[in-house]
Amino acid sequence: MKVPRISAPGLIILVFITLNSKLPLFAQKELSFTDKVYEPQIKTVLLYPSVGGTQDFLQPSATPFNSQTLLLEFDDLQDNRNNYYAKLIHCNYDWSKSKLMDLDFMENYNEFQLNDYTFSNSTYSRYIHYRFQVPAVKYTGNYLLIVYRDDQKDLILSKRMMVFDSQVGLTKDDRMLGTGTLNRANQQFNFVLDYGDIQVINPMESIHVNMRQNQRWDNAKYNLQPTYIRESDSELDYRFIDDSWQFNGGNEFRFADFRSLNSPGQNTGRINKTLKPYELYLAIDEPRGEQAYAQYKDLDGNYIVDNLDYGEPVITANYLYVNFTLKCANPYNGDVYVVGKFNDFQRTEENKMRYNSSTGAYESRQFVKQGWYDFQYVLESKTQPPIAIEGSHFETENVYEIAIYYRPFRPNVDLLIGYYLIPVNPR
Repeated sequence: MKVPRISAPGLIILVFITLNSKLPLFAQKELSFTDKVYEPQIKTVLLYPSVGGTQDFLQPSATPFNSQTLLLEFDDLQDNRNNYYAKLIHCNYDWSKSKLMDLDFMENYNEFQLNDYTFSNSTYSRYIHYRFQVPAVKYTGNYLLIVYRDDQKDLILSKRMMVFDSQVGLTKDDRMLGTGTLNRANQQFNFVLDYGDIQVINPMESIHVNMRQNQRWDNAKYNLQPTYIRESDSELDYRFIDDSWQFNGGNEFRFADFRSLNSPGQNTGRINKTLKPYELYLAIDEPRGEQAYAQYKDLDGNYIVDNLDYGEPVITANYLYVNFTLKCANPYNGDVYVVGKFNDFQRTEENKMRYNSSTGAYESRQFVKQGWYDFQYVLESKTQPPIAIEGSHFETENVYEIAIYYRPFRPNVDLLIGYYLIPVNPR
């Protein structure tokens, strides 16, 4: 067969196209100032204050300024180690990039190679577990931690974190919304901030207050406005008189216990061990939006990686396919998602459930690490609220974070001068 000849200009164009075939991969990785994973083989991303407790990993990614101990952990489902690097970006109260340069808030050059890694041991899906102790910073505030491969454009993950000081006092009003108040489905509490000796010229412009529920960013509330300002007492009074700043109380989270693959625990069904990785089917769920509130303890949407069959769950826990099933005679007028801390409560295509008309149920297949997982089903619809499937009750146990920011004249950025964890209906 005669091989066609390629002219020199054609050869140049062909080589150019070949060499640039990888460019779209970088172009698609646009930095998002949120918790995000940019490649599907990156799993189980945790960022928490490591202070020697047995369940530090359940805590929010916030650390006091005088003892910064944030630890990043994640798995890479690859056989070969990559050259990963980490970097910090200082952010404003609303998570936009601040004006601070790297040298303003870092003691050293702002690029750190991830050298602490361990290969998985006797798992069906091999992975490499990475750990990174986040370096200390010189200013409080919001930071975005990013991890990338060699080039900063080749992003791997981004994770929000907070470094806080304790310069402002908070007094909580324990009178919660409940029976006979604005809304039995919602939660709200009033509080007073005491900013003491801080010289605040215009509190409405220089102080910002954010609040979130159960470590969720998807329904966080930003820049709460005080109802009363008492400058003579250095106090800001937050008394919410309508439902604009209320949170849905929600419901206690559903959960599944597959810490053991030899004898899976509560809310699990059959497990198929002929496949590698294993395939686990959870107990079939049903909507409970119209049901009365039922009290039980949960992890507030969080999860625990664990392996009861072997030790060292960080590197011995298996990844497996977990099948979620929500029985529903008719599909909803909208999209249904399975969410929890394990996927950062994100309503993405990966977390969207598909309605199977032959079984009359919504179904989703998630690839997760062995452990105990909290989760819920969320509806995205123009005609029904997100809580339609799970229901919402003011009695639900939740944990709220309140972050107080102050913007001084120098540096002209938002500093995190107060941070509080407020449990509601603790058990």
